[in-house]
Formats: sequence, structure tokens, C-alpha cells
Amino acid sequence: MTSARNAPSRLIATVDALRLALAESSDLLGFTLGGTIDEETAAAAEADGVPRRFLDFCRLLNGVGCGPSVQLFSLREAEEHQFYCEPVVDSPLPLSPEKLYCVGMIQEAPVFLDRAGGEVLGAPEEGADWPDAERFDQLAPSVEEFFLERLATFDEYKRLALVDDELVEYDDWLKLLRRAGLAD
Repeated sequence: MTSARNAPSRLIATVDALRLALAESSDLLGFTLGGTIDEETAAAAEADGVPRRFLDFCRLLNGVGCGPSVQLFSLREAEEHQFYCEPVVDSPLPLSPEKLYCVGMIQEAPVFLDRAGGEVLGAPEEGADWPDAERFDQLAPSVEEFFLERLATFDEYKRLALVDDELVEYDDWLKLLRRAGLAD
């Protein structure tokens, strides 16, 4: 099914399980999982300054729309959201397009890839007031781990998306995780 150069087998298995469950679930939103990018697109994007760590993920899964409040961008969407990396007046956060690359959103707060170390950083607890955060928190050591440990994990996604117990049965991403065998 899915293949990407140097992608860990757990990541490939998770993406394959989600794609299969989505294909068998006509009642769920079809735009939840993005496709992939080809080598030519990845090479052109890397020449334009897109971090290789993000491109490696996009070769396997080019964007994930988990719900209205949690998203991992596709390459095109990421390119449109790089303004979040620009310094904000009076913000204590070390914003810099040379150091950060915006790869997603959680509760109206951008999620960044640290260009040097590859960690995924953010201040999601702050929501729309994210520029007022004192610091970024490491959300995961890599984009792959962010996806596997935060987005493709039932309880962690539920926490990030602020889905309360009464609404669990209505959240399409949580339904997809269950159908893919990724929920406890």
C-alpha cells in the first residue's frame, strides 16, 4: 500500500490502517487524510527552503485534517502559513522563519518544526493567545512522532482537540481511529 523512502514501519502501518478504514467509511469526511508528494515536488520544495524532515513526512502523508481544531498541514497549506514564523511585537517567543517552519495548528495555535533539531514545538494550551506564551513546549521529537503519539492516539488526540466525553461519538477522527484499530 503506502511506501516512502526511510519511513518507519510503524508510521507506514498506521497510515495504511487509517487509509483502509477511511476507504471503508463513506460516512466520514473524505478530506481527513492527504495523499503523498512525489520526489520532484519534494526536491523543488526543499530547494525553496522547506525542511527535509517535513518533506519526508509529506512523501508518506501530505496533510492530516483531524478535525476543526487539530491539523497537520499539507505541503501547500504549510507554505501558506509561514507568516506564523514571523516575530510578533511584545511576544517572548523566539519566532524566526530561519529557525522555525509552521507545520500545523492546534486550537488556533500554530505548531512548528524546529529547523535545526527537527522537534515539533508549540503552545497549544494558549490557543489564539499563543503569542503571549512564555515559551514553546516540545510536542514531539519529530513530525512522525507528533503524528503517531499525538494525532493517531485516541486519548491524546481527544485531549488536544478538547473533545469532551459527550462528544466523542460525533468526532470523525476518533471514529476513524477506532475503525483503524488505533483506539484502546
